[in-house]
Amino acid sequence: MSEIPAKATESEDPSDGARAEAAGHVDVPGGDGVSAADVMAGVPGGDAMTVGDAMWQSSPPGSIYDYIKVASFSIGPDGLVDQWSLRAEQLFGIPTERAVGMDPIEAFVDPELHERGQRKMAEILDGREWTGVVPFKVPETPEGEPGKEGLAEVYVMPTRTEEGERAAVCIVVDVRILRRIETDLAASQSIFGQSPFGFLLIDPDLRVRRANQQIANTFGGTPEDHRGRGVHDYLQSPEAERVTATLRRVLETGNSITDMQVTGLVPGSEERRHWSINLYRVHGGSGRPIGIAWLGTDVTDRRAAAREAASARRNLALLNEAGARIGNSLDLETTARELLDVVVPGFCDLATVDLYQGLLAGDETPPGRADGSAELRRVAFASAVSDAPFAGGGAPVTVGAVHHYPFNSPCADALRTARPQYVPAEEGGPVQSTLAVPMVAHDTVVGLVQFARTKGSEPFGDRDRDLAVELAARAAVCIDNARLYRREHERALILQRSLLPPGDPEASGLDIACRYLPGNAATEVGGDWFDVIELPGHRTALVVGDVMGRGLRAAVAMGELRTAVRTLALLDLEPAEVLSALDEIARGLGTPGGVQQATRAARRPREADLAEVYLATCIYAVYDSVTRRCTFANAGHLPPVLVEPGEAALMLDVPPGMPLGVGGEPFEEVEVELPEGALLALYTDGLVESRDHPLDEGLQAFVGALTDPATRGSSDANPSTAAALNAETHRDLEDVCDHVLSTLDTHHGEDDIALLMARVQGLPEDSVGDWTLPREPRSVGRAREYARARLQSWDLEPLIDTTELLVSELVTNALRYGEGEIRLRLLLDRTLVCEVWDAGLVQPRRRRARDTDEGGRGLQLVGLLSAAWGSRRTPRGKTVWFELPLPDGENGMVDPAEALLSLF
Repeated sequence: MSEIPAKATESEDPSDGARAEAAGHVDVPGGDGVSAADVMAGVPGGDAMTVGDAMWQSSPPGSIYDYIKVASFSIGPDGLVDQWSLRAEQLFGIPTERAVGMDPIEAFVDPELHERGQRKMAEILDGREWTGVVPFKVPETPEGEPGKEGLAEVYVMPTRTEEGERAAVCIVVDVRILRRIETDLAASQSIFGQSPFGFLLIDPDLRVRRANQQIANTFGGTPEDHRGRGVHDYLQSPEAERVTATLRRVLETGNSITDMQVTGLVPGSEERRHWSINLYRVHGGSGRPIGIAWLGTDVTDRRAAAREAASARRNLALLNEAGARIGNSLDLETTARELLDVVVPGFCDLATVDLYQGLLAGDETPPGRADGSAELRRVAFASAVSDAPFAGGGAPVTVGAVHHYPFNSPCADALRTARPQYVPAEEGGPVQSTLAVPMVAHDTVVGLVQFARTKGSEPFGDRDRDLAVELAARAAVCIDNARLYRREHERALILQRSLLPPGDPEASGLDIACRYLPGNAATEVGGDWFDVIELPGHRTALVVGDVMGRGLRAAVAMGELRTAVRTLALLDLEPAEVLSALDEIARGLGTPGGVQQATRAARRPREADLAEVYLATCIYAVYDSVTRRCTFANAGHLPPVLVEPGEAALMLDVPPGMPLGVGGEPFEEVEVELPEGALLALYTDGLVESRDHPLDEGLQAFVGALTDPATRGSSDANPSTAAALNAETHRDLEDVCDHVLSTLDTHHGEDDIALLMARVQGLPEDSVGDWTLPREPRSVGRAREYARARLQSWDLEPLIDTTELLVSELVTNALRYGEGEIRLRLLLDRTLVCEVWDAGLVQPRRRRARDTDEGGRGLQLVGLLSAAWGSRRTPRGKTVWFELPLPDGENGMVDPAEALLSLF
């Protein structure tokens, strides 16, 4: 054989029989020799398995022979192979029948090394041991396939046969396997020793077989000190029991565990640590389980960071929810409850909101940063804990109660300094952490909100405090906005209601009932209005209007239009003329220069865009109680509804015209005779129109409600006195209003409602005195006689002297300054009215007579003796009238003699 490579060594005792005996050469039935490894496989506890025709005894799990496949063969005295093991077949790939009888030098050694190989073989057969690394090449197969090349580590031990001849036993290991094992061991040692993760190798008895340095750094000692330890040496119960059960499950099933969270303590520290554990079963070279690998990493900081990130996300979500839910209502109490709906239980377990009592009472300026002891009212309370009281550092306060905090309390300090304060917990109470946070809006403290967490919840930290301040600030801004809105809304309502007729309006020949309902308490005021204006001659103007739009602007425009209507009505203009003049006024409301400037702006598109446009609808009606005729004019408003006694309700056909403020179109008048007891209804669109119901449906519902027999007055009623009739009819009309509003409740949307209803009660014929006088001086005396006789028939003797005097003055003026025949009319209702008609167009003008003048004092006398007087145009001239209160009225009578003397 050739010279042995560097690893080859030679034994000094070639005839050592003991060593040969130790090599374990045994004859196995069938002629196959086995190695010492084969013999060692038969230790107690091994499992037998059959490989080919031989019986192999496996060593216990973890034996090196599970990884190193040792082959053996023997060489006879002739230097040829006489026994060939099954492992040799696997290593060299040559079957036994072919290998037996081969010359190993000729078969496996390179031809250039044959000579040296033969020399070594001779030395071995002379009794010398030899070990070394030998390159080999397997001969070609009988089929002609080339043999494989390899590198084998060979251990040759001399022996003797039964006949005493020298022989040898060869143990062969594939060097490639050894190199791989060496590399794997080096890599395993490097990974095991240098890994930054804690690594444990746990045997089937759940005892530590090996630990790395990271485990030793964490739990103390050296890696060797951890051998034999169990799970309870590292973790406390019940965590140790949970991990032990998991280890047994992994060992039994082979299923790996990934990212198992384990919590425990490290020696010398009270801080709880968190580890992420990965477990998997480890197998030996034979595939048998030999234990469990434990790979753990400390995730305490990572969990803290994740907790912080989760807290930040939760806080952002809470702020986002607060922005979406708080402030949806412009109501102080509702806004406070919305805040608590957001924070309980997402942020705290209990919470309260206190607002300054002055703020709720409508004070202009909240107390702000006072001494903190001002009165507050608890407006909201929420709890996620059943029946848990919230004392807040003192006696419990119920919702709606007015209270104050002591001057030196944390809550008062928070109100005083506008900074959050921690409130100490009460001993034995369920609350363990409380934050008192002032509600600050625009540098003004409007109240205090307290957040509390009960025992078992995490106490408030700095991050929680900052979040609480932000939540309180958002709610404070919304509450302050609600306060400002409430103030402006109340002002607008006061303005709007001040422009409506106070109480129950009264009119001659009409029973009046009215209703005004704002659309919604949380919405802005509107521009709906109605009015009842008494005109001369026992006539009444009925007005209902609606300014388009909402808010204070619409309310102010409504007030201006209502004032204009009253002014125009007192001029005693015809309804169409009133609306025409009102249209001019409406067009001038949005322009500082008035209607002329508005007209110029309308001709210039750019300026027209900048001009504020006021549009309104209005219906104006004038009712004459003597003739029971009513004249209507409409400016884009809904038609009036008339209900005659015993008949169904119907909408009067009144031409709608254009809304006020549009201009350019004339208004038409319609005159309707109203029968006694008829019901007339004027209204705004808020009564019959809403988002959910079309206008036509609402109108039909309104007509149906008025057609209901319950709403129609009884035409058979015959009370004994006019007062009784008025009382009964008035009561019935109020019921009609209530019935209509309750019936049309589903049609009521967000718009305001104005409803004006009037039942016709014309003046009886015996309450009217009407005479025509010729144009001659004797007519003055006749007028006095007619007036005296009629007043005597009405039992109004106290008014005879004054009436005769004033009638004489008016008739004399008609003779002197008027034209055509003269007409005298006396009307008795709630007052006595005297009218003198003539065909002249010149209106009387009152002037102050000088002391030396002989005349000019007639109208002064009329003004002194009457409750009111005036003149108006008529289609055929003019009418001068005066009014006297009845003797039993509230206004006292004026003595004619004293009135005459006062003129001089």
